[in-house]
Amino acid sequence: MTSKRAWAALMALTCWLAAFVTMAEPVWNFPLAANVVEGKGGYLVLTNRETLLDSSYVPQNLTALSLRSVGRDHELRREAADALTQMFVAAEADGHKLYVKSAYRSWQTQSSMYHNRVERYNKDDGVVAYPGSSDHQTGLGVDILNYEWTKREGMTPAFGETAEAQWMEQHCARFGFILRYMPEKQEITGIIYEPWHFRYVGQEVAQYIMENRLSLEEFDQSVKAAIAAYEAQGGDYAALCRQLNAPPEPKMLGESDEEGDGEVSLFYPSNP
Repeated sequence: MTSKRAWAALMALTCWLAAFVTMAEPVWNFPLAANVVEGKGGYLVLTNRETLLDSSYVPQNLTALSLRSVGRDHELRREAADALTQMFVAAEADGHKLYVKSAYRSWQTQSSMYHNRVERYNKDDGVVAYPGSSDHQTGLGVDILNYEWTKREGMTPAFGETAEAQWMEQHCARFGFILRYMPEKQEITGIIYEPWHFRYVGQEVAQYIMENRLSLEEFDQSVKAAIAAYEAQGGDYAALCRQLNAPPEPKMLGESDEEGDGEVSLFYPSNP
């Protein structure tokens, strides 16, 4: 009887192990961690003609920029503003003075700019984004020029030939920014080459995008494809992100106070 019970227990354990293996999460194969591309902070929001922001959308934690600029009252989301300040400091250390031309714009402002442009040229020439499709409405997009170009009436791709534009393209990822509208991606973005327009996405994503010369549209599609592939293998992407975002398990440390009484402390390692 004992051997039969042992055999039954072994079979039950075998079945449990088989079920556990079957339910095990598949491997996340995207080059960046699942919670990095989750876009939890809203830094990866995509805006274009196919993905419009609502006219009522206003980004959170907008803050005024205290940087050299054309005009006044420029704003960005706080994280982008802090990163942009660091980029300006680094640029100046390398001998380049940068100026903010434009930052956050509301849907209403973008709409006025767009329709004025269409009325002037009798067509949408890809220079001014359609209302709801502009990076500027996210509070994460910013136009940056050098002093010479602040004196010009308009902006053209020729700005890309300046030392400042080339410095920004080479170094922007260090501060979490990408060149949003690359010259080779115009058919994908629907926007002309804009060497002055940078978009905050966070350092890890920015590094990946700039190293691989991707448009934000291409990056967005690749992330969606990776999530679909992961879930097609039985993975739970939301659960994986929760796991990666969770604080590390606390470790119990046995300690004693000055009088020798035992105490128990919780220690959260910085690198679990």
